[in-house]
Parts: sequence; C-alpha cells; structure tokens
Amino acid sequence: MMMFMTCTERPMPRRRPGALRAEQSPRIAWSLPPDRIHGLSIRTSVAIDQVERLSGDYYLYPGATDRALRRYRAFLQPPGRRPLYPQDSECSCRGCSFDDVRHARDVLEEVVRQLPSRPHAELQQRVRALDARYMERTLPDPFAVQRQSRSDSWWRRRLAGGREAG
Repeated sequence: MMMFMTCTERPMPRRRPGALRAEQSPRIAWSLPPDRIHGLSIRTSVAIDQVERLSGDYYLYPGATDRALRRYRAFLQPPGRRPLYPQDSECSCRGCSFDDVRHARDVLEEVVRQLPSRPHAELQQRVRALDARYMERTLPDPFAVQRQSRSDSWWRRRLAGGREAG
C-alpha cells in the first residue's frame, strides 16, 4: 500500500545544525595549551604547567619555571672570566624574589623534584648545563653556613654580593 501526501500534509522542515548542537549536553571546555618553554619539548612544557597549577607553593605559579630558567640564563650571560656574584633580593614577593638568581634555582629544583620521569630528565639536563656554568662563574663561600639561614643547597653556598656584577 502506497501513501500519498495530500496538500494539507507538509514534510517537517529540516533542523539547523546549530539548533541540534544547542540541545546536546554541554561539552568540556578545552583550555589553550600552555606556552612552550624555550628549549624544552611541548610534553615537558605541559607537565611543568600542570605542576605549577597544582602546586600549593607560593613561589610556584603558572609561568614561574619559564621565568626561573630565563633568569638563570640571564645571570650567566655576561661574557668573560670574571666571577659573578648573585644579588640578594630586596623583597620576598613573587616578582622581586627572582632578583636573586639563587631563588630562581630553588624554583627549578622544586619543579624538577615534582615532574614525572621523562620531563624530569629533560628539565634536569638543561638545569645541569646551567649549573656547570654557575659553578665556573661563581666563587665558593666558606662562611655560607654562618651567613645564611638557607645554606642547605650548594648554589646557596656561593659568594654573593650586593650588586650582581663581575
């Protein structure tokens, strides 16, 4: 038996794709991937971003690792053989604390400690290369234990001066 449409019966209009999507359940909103840290893979940059976002440390916030790496590189940048002396930061806030390159190294150590194995190895390789230059360009401080409350790290047992210069 065949059915024929009469004039009064009209086909149902087609629904627009936007209307169909609006009725669907809401999707998870994707955020933009973090900026890639210069010299590191995207996988490591994403892992670092996750550590920074989940950390409860005041000094470990999104972008702190990139800032610490840039600060560490900038400190070791001046050419020559004269010794470099880290400067003490005048303020302990998030921004000013990076005036002291030793704080930047503290941040890098904390991030390396919290990363999973592959990103850990990649970041640690970069930091060790900078550490070797830091050891060459700074002098040991025989009185660091008496002068500093935080002399437990080797990079804090190097001579520091009021000005950061050679």
